[in-house]
Amino acid sequence: MNAIQEHLLIVDDDLEIRQLLGDYLHENGFRVTTAADGKGLRAALAAGQPDLIILDVMLPGEDGISLCRAVRARSEVPIIMLTARGDETDRIVGLEVGADDYLPKPFNPRELLARVKSVLRRSKSLPPNLRREATRWFRFAGWSLDAMTRNLTAPDGVVVPLSATEFKLLRTLLDHPGRVLTRDQLIELMLSRDAGPFDRALDVQISRLRHRLGDDAKEPVIIKTVRGQGYVLAAAVDSGP
Repeated sequence: MNAIQEHLLIVDDDLEIRQLLGDYLHENGFRVTTAADGKGLRAALAAGQPDLIILDVMLPGEDGISLCRAVRARSEVPIIMLTARGDETDRIVGLEVGADDYLPKPFNPRELLARVKSVLRRSKSLPPNLRREATRWFRFAGWSLDAMTRNLTAPDGVVVPLSATEFKLLRTLLDHPGRVLTRDQLIELMLSRDAGPFDRALDVQISRLRHRLGDDAKEPVIIKTVRGQGYVLAAAVDSGP
């Protein structure tokens, strides 16, 4: 057992599942808090941020997707989503709104334990110079990004909408201006999980983000491709808390 137990928050409306997972994870060295719905989730977060949240998609009232989006808007705490639905679209939507991993029910508690350890390990494995700083706003190439509201404002003052993935990608690049980030580093920084289909989709996300920024696809000046290495935010960046 670890000297300092890592704290897990389980949010599931099924009492039997909460108890089963809570007991199993506690036996494996974790401190566990449980909640049955969004109200319980918020109460638990108000009492102190856990090291990881295990969040069921199918909850009464606010569903897990909405709650994941709300948590991610103010915190980078790792989130593993659980669902009785194995549909690929549901999995992608969960990851799009900021989940770090996704496990369909029914599952073996040993697999969840392995996922928990993997996500926690990845969230702590990045070198210090790649960890996200507590920065609220960024200005670059005439653009500005408010990391709290996730508003991207164009040079002409128009607010440009970003998907959750586009925001995470832009935020990651802005956190490391002038530094070439490999594909693996970008995926690790964005998702803290195995790359899976996102490795193949990264080029598409870069292309979409360039389009949002009006960056010429053939000769980009904001997000440049470094052949054989990765991508770099080439514009000067001003930032602050």
